[in-house]
Amino acid sequence: MLALKDKLGPVNWQFATTKQFDAEDFDAFLTLLPKKVDGRAIRHAVEVRHQSFRHPEFVSLLREHEVAVVVAGDSEHPQIADVTAPFVYARIMGTVESEDLGYSDQALDAWASRAKAWAAGEAPDDLEIVARSTEKPAPRDVYLYVISGYKVRNPSAAMALIERIA
Repeated sequence: MLALKDKLGPVNWQFATTKQFDAEDFDAFLTLLPKKVDGRAIRHAVEVRHQSFRHPEFVSLLREHEVAVVVAGDSEHPQIADVTAPFVYARIMGTVESEDLGYSDQALDAWASRAKAWAAGEAPDDLEIVARSTEKPAPRDVYLYVISGYKVRNPSAAMALIERIA
């Protein structure tokens, strides 16, 4: 993975829908994640898919380890929009065939607005969080991926988002 050099983004650790939150077990996992590999900083994000992770202790562990929770937008998976790291990792999964850009203009505007808020160090006011942060807001990197849904429309949706954010 280090061959990607500066193009290396966060490593996404995706968990099965059957994996339930166990604080001790998850803390042990997070402790094993390397902060650096061969001198290169490595960012980590976890994508959990069980409702039991919607717990303040889970959010606290992520903040302690500076690991991002994947914001699973427009999907059947639990959405945890808490900022837990110096970056945000969002995966939006709701593109549809009936929209030329995969999403309606209103939905694209909403995701662009959320990305801008995260980048400015703010939390979007229209996504549910589990545990409010007491840390001072700071600008951060935002990784916003368009996946799943009607996959043929994903590149169009991504380009439309880039236009709205730029």
